[in-house]
Amino acid sequence: MRLGVSERLVTARLNAAGIQVGGDAPHDIRVHDPRTYRRIVLEHSVGLGESYMDGWWDSDAPDQLIERLCRSGSEQVFNPVPAAARRARDKALNLQSRRRARTVAEVHYDLDNDLYQHMLDPRMVYTCGYWRGAGSLAEAQTAKLDLVCRKLGLQPGMRVLDIGCGFGSFMGYAAKNYGVSCVGYSLSREQTALGEELTDGLDVAFRLEDYRDIPKQDRRYDRVVSIGMFEAVGHKNYRAWMEVVARSLVPDGAALLHTIGANVSGSTERSFAEKHIFPGGMLPSLAQIGQATEGLLLVDDLHNFGPDYATTLMAWHDNFQAAWPALRERYDQRFKRMWEFYLLSFAGGFRARRWPLWQIVLSPPGSPLRNHRGGQ
Repeated sequence: MRLGVSERLVTARLNAAGIQVGGDAPHDIRVHDPRTYRRIVLEHSVGLGESYMDGWWDSDAPDQLIERLCRSGSEQVFNPVPAAARRARDKALNLQSRRRARTVAEVHYDLDNDLYQHMLDPRMVYTCGYWRGAGSLAEAQTAKLDLVCRKLGLQPGMRVLDIGCGFGSFMGYAAKNYGVSCVGYSLSREQTALGEELTDGLDVAFRLEDYRDIPKQDRRYDRVVSIGMFEAVGHKNYRAWMEVVARSLVPDGAALLHTIGANVSGSTERSFAEKHIFPGGMLPSLAQIGQATEGLLLVDDLHNFGPDYATTLMAWHDNFQAAWPALRERYDQRFKRMWEFYLLSFAGGFRARRWPLWQIVLSPPGSPLRNHRGGQ
């Protein structure tokens, strides 16, 4: 039987990564609908993910499949360099403007909190855990929160600003265990509402506002923290974001930025994640972060523990699967497969080191250099 051009191209790329169509290994692929091949060739990672959502193909371990594609470089057929027109659009438009920033909150973070309560740990931490010595998701997330507190050298009475505070997990932990007062900014109504319940009675305040609306009161906070929000800022706004941090810190203050990174500088790409999970999402490179901090902040410490995100994502996936009987009345099968592909493909990518996960400690020029390692 003769293969079509699309089937030959995709099969060759899969074979180059050690993936067989119809094979018996966990990472092999079973194609149920031949239209899969053409869809992948024409729509790249969007086609790969959406054909999975539609049940056109399966694998016993999609995370391992994606990991192999990333390690072999074959994922480029599924994640091509953005077209010239897309680059021009990114250059001309601010895809993370105030209005567009709210779109991400509405599409992803304002999903029913019940989904996240089933998927996440009891503290509701929706960022990478720190698995050094941890035996469970809850332990890994607590370890990450404490690591951040130690890196920042939190002391009782300090004032802390949390940019992109989510459910308030860091603020609640820091206020309870380190005696600090916290103010957090977020655009998610659902997360803010639940976060206020979870931190009730603690010295924590939420602001349902854009980070660009943080008052211009110079040198107000002893510490600034941002965990898992910078991915939504966008390259056109990196400098403005750093200016907010710089103007918010006391002269001897410190900030910690926790973000997924990119190994090369770029702009948004048409990808499955950008279309279905994080509209307008953009990963920063070290070069872009460095340029944004010039003259404003000094880099005191850089810590990469990207592989820990793969472990975190697999734990979230296990929780999601276990909770599906309780969630299926609100979400259909296509959503289930979309969420599976999101979690598993990201796990494979992190395992293959396609993306790093950085914690970067920053401080104002002239401030004393302190030990920000936190016993990592």
